Amino acid sequence: MTPFNSLRYYLSEHPSIVGFRWSHAQSWGSTWSFLFSSIALYISAAVLLHALLLLLFRHRRPLPLGPVPAAHSLCMALISATIFAGTVLSAAAEIRDSRWLWRRSRTTPFQWLLCFPLGTRPSGRVFFWSYVYYLSRFLHALRSFVAILRYRKLSFFKLFNHSIMIFMSFLWLEFSQSFQVLAILLTTLVYSVVYGYRFWTAVGLPSACFPFVVNCQMALLSCNLVCHFGVLLLHFVKGGCNGIGAWVFNSVLNGAILLLVLNFYVKMHLRKVKARGGGGGADDGRLVEMVKDRDS
Repeated sequence: MTPFNSLRYYLSEHPSIVGFRWSHAQSWGSTWSFLFSSIALYISAAVLLHALLLLLFRHRRPLPLGPVPAAHSLCMALISATIFAGTVLSAAAEIRDSRWLWRRSRTTPFQWLLCFPLGTRPSGRVFFWSYVYYLSRFLHALRSFVAILRYRKLSFFKLFNHSIMIFMSFLWLEFSQSFQVLAILLTTLVYSVVYGYRFWTAVGLPSACFPFVVNCQMALLSCNLVCHFGVLLLHFVKGGCNGIGAWVFNSVLNGAILLLVLNFYVKMHLRKVKARGGGGGADDGRLVEMVKDRDS
């Protein structure tokens, strides 16, 4: 067996992947009670850690975390790359196995990526990787605690964004929501690059001369916005997409995240203009801190 065939087997043809089924009884973390309690615990722990640091340490110097930030970034980069590769191979396998069925409804592979047929169940290859992506969101949320320890700042954007990502990935599985395959591919591709960059800077290598992470977030949200219009169009043209109710809620949450990122962009631009006009100084320092906080 060639290395590629071995990779394809373990990422898309393994019996555990092919036979996966999202079930409240069999899948860990698949209940609504677990979802809400885990998000509440995450927010409470972040707020408590921030409050304890303010009480115990009056200075705002960052705590030495050693290799922890670099290790977390490397781990997330590898996990994101694995999910991306597994989703690509699994989607290709699903398209290969279901193409004969789609000919009756004149559905193309791209249409399937945007719009699942009505009655789609959360089982099989792509939903296995959707489940792995859902679990990886909890590891992704640990980034908030690293940022709190390093910068002593509790970012509402981070808490909101991480909580919403956990919630949305749960909805994808619970309602077999359309568009999730493309969303996972886009997100894991961008996160592979973002966390690779974070690992690069964490080990002491030079960083970019612009807010690299924020620009990647903007690119991801812009692609998601375009794809959401495609889902809406197919929903009316094809007679319905599966999980459209969850998709509407997903769109609202994505819109809220986009507004927060745009708000940061506007503030960053205004402070740049003010810093140039006033000769830099304190405003320039606050701008640097602002970019660091969003890039962390």
